[in-house]
Order: sequence, then C-alpha cells, then structure tokens
Amino acid sequence: MQGMTCRSIRGAICVEANEAEAITRATRELLEHIVAANNISAEDVVSVIFTATPDLNAAYPAPAAREMGWVHVPLLCMQEMAVADSLPRCIRVMVFWNTDLPPDQIRHVYLGKARALRPDLVQEQGEQPWEEKDEETERCPDYYRWPGTDGRLAGRSAAQ
Repeated sequence: MQGMTCRSIRGAICVEANEAEAITRATRELLEHIVAANNISAEDVVSVIFTATPDLNAAYPAPAAREMGWVHVPLLCMQEMAVADSLPRCIRVMVFWNTDLPPDQIRHVYLGKARALRPDLVQEQGEQPWEEKDEETERCPDYYRWPGTDGRLAGRSAAQ
C-alpha cells in the first residue's frame, strides 16, 4: 500500500419504511454502488461511519456491511441530527479507504431522493451509473437498475 492515502467517500439513500429488512436492503444497495463506482477492495476499507435519521430505528445499518464480508472493518452507527424539514428515512455513510486516487476522481454516491443532499456532486459527476425505476413515486424507489443489465451491478454474474 505504499503511496496510498486514506480518503473518504460520502453517500446516502432513502429507505422505504422503518423496517429492519428495508434498512439492510437500502444500506447494502448504497454500499454496493459505492464499491462499484470506486473499484473498492474490502481490504482497503479502513472504517465506515453510518448515520440514520431519527425516524429509522428498526435496525442498525452496519450489518449490511458485515453481510458483504467487511468483517474486519470497524463500523460505527450514529443518529443524524434532527433538523426541521430534513430528508426523512435517510441513511448516510462515510467510507474511509486507502487509495491512490486523487480527491477529484472519487465518486460519491447519492441514490434516489438522497441526491438532493448534494446536487453539486451529482451534477459535477454527470449522469449517475444507475437509473431510477419509478421517477414519479413520492417515496424513495427500492430498486435501481444498472444500465445494460437486468438489475445486477456491472461485472456481477447471476451467481454472485
């Protein structure tokens, strides 16, 4: 790892409902998109901080990372500040990882309605590598399609 620097990646996603399965599914989806967008190897992940809005208390987001094999990565879950009129049912993440990428090449990932949190990053990075299934819905979509596939992340086979 000579020449690598510890940098961070930000991301966020909305959750359909305050249910353990929905929280885990959304967190895993967010982490998988972050990994794919930045070509992250699990052994390069230093630590991860998750926050969840106060309306999400059915489960911690961290088990989704453990399910992905991040068993030796320190994970911390915290409650997001309760700010009036803030985005509801939102999970935010900061992934610290060792990389040789410069800051301007790091891809921060904001999915669904959470894209409103950092429109500057979404616009700066151009078209995101996923499309929303239903742009008309008032709730955060629970499914994102990687273009050119049947819903799996790029580079993944049906067996993975």
